[in-house]
Amino acid sequence: PRCFTARRLGGEPQLGVECLLCADHFVTDHGLFPPCPLSEVAFGYKGLQIQLYYSAGNLSTLFKVKYSSKVTEKFDCVEADDVEVKIRDIIPAGFSCSTDDFVSRLEKEANFRPFGNLLHTYKVHNEEAGELTYQICKVDMACPGFQEYHGRLQTFLMWFIETASFIDADDDRWDFFLVFEKYNKDGETLYATVGYMTVYNYYVYPDKTRPRVSQMLVLPPFQGEGHGAQLLEAVHRFYCTLPKVQDITAEDPSESYVKLRDFVLAKLCRALPSFAPDKLQLGFSEVMVKEAQDTLKINKKHARRVYEILRLKATDMADEAKARDYRLDVKRRLFGPYKKNQRELTKMMKCLRPEELVSHIRHIDTDVQHQELEKSYQEVLDEYRRIIERLASQA
Repeated sequence: PRCFTARRLGGEPQLGVECLLCADHFVTDHGLFPPCPLSEVAFGYKGLQIQLYYSAGNLSTLFKVKYSSKVTEKFDCVEADDVEVKIRDIIPAGFSCSTDDFVSRLEKEANFRPFGNLLHTYKVHNEEAGELTYQICKVDMACPGFQEYHGRLQTFLMWFIETASFIDADDDRWDFFLVFEKYNKDGETLYATVGYMTVYNYYVYPDKTRPRVSQMLVLPPFQGEGHGAQLLEAVHRFYCTLPKVQDITAEDPSESYVKLRDFVLAKLCRALPSFAPDKLQLGFSEVMVKEAQDTLKINKKHARRVYEILRLKATDMADEAKARDYRLDVKRRLFGPYKKNQRELTKMMKCLRPEELVSHIRHIDTDVQHQELEKSYQEVLDEYRRIIERLASQA
């Protein structure tokens, strides 16, 4: 039990626990409990506060609902929302409604230890706290106590990710990867939950598997410190050691995840011989595809993006000829959807009436295509440059 907020603001850490919903905290010595309302609309209350507190390690939970007044009569067959039931449907059984009971659980935090097998340890420098140590572990549902812990952990998805849903954790094809902060307090070694990732192992004929990243979350107090990149890289390195793995993909990746993946894969691929600067200038090759696939379990589509990032890094864009070669190389890939539209138009010309054909031709006007292609290229260039800057900062 400790207070993240006091530590990160440079204050003296006190006995307490952070509220991971609002990045605020309460100090048990003084009984301070700031509210942490969820930003949802609830009918029938005045001064409604939904309070959720999690202990840093084991994620023991305190749940309270407070309000100054509540509708007691029905209005047009509508009554006050039962917000407590809605939250109880998300958080698993075993939470505390009593502050005293929750505080007693905090005293047991010193006994908490990370689940699973240790994959990776790394350090992050923090201006207020100095050098901090983090651990990444792999675990499955067979690990004693993990199923109950995971039930509490996955509730964060509902608080922080739109359209999130729980997984069927009883399926033994799920792998779980956890990130913990390791720290010392009063001579004791304690652990705090930082984030996690779930990966589902799909079958690939005839004897391979395709791990697919399903969920990934770094808790708000730790975001912006590079933990997502450390976690994704550790997961890739783990699956690269398994000969039965075909490649590693992601389920409906967000824009931020794609940027993170581009950075991690570029970091890994730049050490491969086929991605050496002199080879990059020769263009994207099957040798690159094969080496990325065999060594790092990266599929062709992702290898192509990595090639473009690393080639940009190795290209002197002030040289007009080299810049032109690079631009044409990227635009040939980006032009793929437009060529598909042209093939579809050729087919439609055989069956559409003239007035219908005119409508479709407007959508593939050559000048419009060129403008959109240039816009796409500039957007890609901006994305790649940000990744290259990050690579340079960690060189």
